[in-house]
Amino acid sequence: MARGRSLHRVGVACVEWAWPPGVCVCHVCCSFFCWFCGATLIERSFIRCVSMFLNTLTPKFYVALTGTSSLISGLILIFEWWYFRKYGTSFIEQVSVSHLRPLLGGVDTSSPSNTSASNGDADSSRQSVSECKVWRNPLNLFRGAEYNRYTWVTGREPLTYYDMNLSAQDHQTFFTCDSDHLRPADAIMQKAWRERNPQARITAAHEALDLEECATAYVLLAEEEATTIVEAEKLFKQALKVGEICYRRSQQLQHHGAQYEAQHRRDTNVLVYIKRRLAMCSRKLGRTREAVKMMRDLMKEFPLLSMFNIHENLLESLLELQNYADVQAVLAKYDDISLPKSATICYTAALLKARAVSDKFSPEAASRRGLSTAEMNAVEAIHRAVEFNPHVPKYLLEMKSLILPPEHILKRGDSEAIAYTFFHLQHWKRVEGALNLLHCTWEGTFRMIPYPLEKGHLFYPYPVCTETADRELLPTVFHEVSVYPKKELPFFILFTAGLCSFTAMLALLTHQFPELMGVFAKAFLSTLFAPLNFIMEKVESILPSSLWHQLTRI
Repeated sequence: MARGRSLHRVGVACVEWAWPPGVCVCHVCCSFFCWFCGATLIERSFIRCVSMFLNTLTPKFYVALTGTSSLISGLILIFEWWYFRKYGTSFIEQVSVSHLRPLLGGVDTSSPSNTSASNGDADSSRQSVSECKVWRNPLNLFRGAEYNRYTWVTGREPLTYYDMNLSAQDHQTFFTCDSDHLRPADAIMQKAWRERNPQARITAAHEALDLEECATAYVLLAEEEATTIVEAEKLFKQALKVGEICYRRSQQLQHHGAQYEAQHRRDTNVLVYIKRRLAMCSRKLGRTREAVKMMRDLMKEFPLLSMFNIHENLLESLLELQNYADVQAVLAKYDDISLPKSATICYTAALLKARAVSDKFSPEAASRRGLSTAEMNAVEAIHRAVEFNPHVPKYLLEMKSLILPPEHILKRGDSEAIAYTFFHLQHWKRVEGALNLLHCTWEGTFRMIPYPLEKGHLFYPYPVCTETADRELLPTVFHEVSVYPKKELPFFILFTAGLCSFTAMLALLTHQFPELMGVFAKAFLSTLFAPLNFIMEKVESILPSSLWHQLTRI
């Protein structure tokens, strides 16, 4: 106690004493020791106050404190998990990177390097926007004969509202024009394509046919009312007769004005759509050679209408006939660097090269003697296909369950992988050893592209928007969307989950064992402050008490 009082006097003397400019080193040392002693006394008094405060707390306070902390941590956890599942990133990390980092660190936007980097980011964003474009599925099923039958059997809706809304927009673009009000049947169909209720669309189509023959009305009934492919084919044949008459009439008048040109463009789209769907009906009914002939004729008659991607229908039909030479000829025409790629083109090219070596391929033999030139070409083709769409192999190898393909797909996304595998799995199984070669080599692709979102090998970096678009296109109620690259849970979600669990456990234990938890809290705090008390005792024991008297005299 005497030493404590002397330290207090020293602290008071230091506070009351002010030295002039040019003070010696002894004065500085004296002031430093006095400050240290005063801080030590303040810390000790603070510890006593904290100890008295903790002694007055009741167990109810600890229960309320830990319960409130657990509740807040749980709410943060739920919000973080929801945000991560929807957007694929942590909200806290995104806010930290986007808002806090510029405030704390700042970015020099005036330097040329930053300007060029921003231009590069703009280019990459434009590329990602173009790659995240949603395309019409060239092999889409019939709503009435296939999608609705699936709903009747399973009670599940295979199509999302977003997917059907895109189809409605496509129908309005392809099957309507500004002059539809001049013909009553076309005016009714223009409203029918905008209807959300399927029964209302079917009723409107029948009303249009009661007025006059209308090709688009037959198309709607074939797509949505026909319950079998045979019925759909009959309706499409009726639509073909009417569509050809309208096409020849508008072809003669297309140069008479912008209105007639729009009519001719609409009639052309209708005719191409009808012929393509008729070819698909023939393919589904087993008349594959007839379907191939219809597709070839259609591609010769309308070579500029590449938006329908009829060559992908042709590739699938030729693979069914096992006419691999013609498949290679089609690939030579459409697997060009200037044309947009698809999973059908990349994986069909890989299948043809794998077919040449897959029947004799053995991983053990290849590891001993090395890969031959043909095997190396096949492996490179598989790596190229996997880089373009990394979701396909799991479906081809039946590591992930298939669902009905959507009416629209996102290239390089899970929706495209489902659409490709749904029709082409049988062709891979037909080639002996092809799936085995794929199984042994497909994961090697990821060693060449360790950072696929930043830099690709043969293609552009993998677009980051595929997961969000696929969740809109695919029924996530009963299908788990494939994500690439696989995202790990952010640190903040794991930290919040641990904090929530820990505080909830503390609240429960404090409620059940209040006295024991009080003893535990005091022991924890004393252990926490033990190093500080030890340091202060060592300092007091090292410094002699006479030194303080000398300092006060100075």
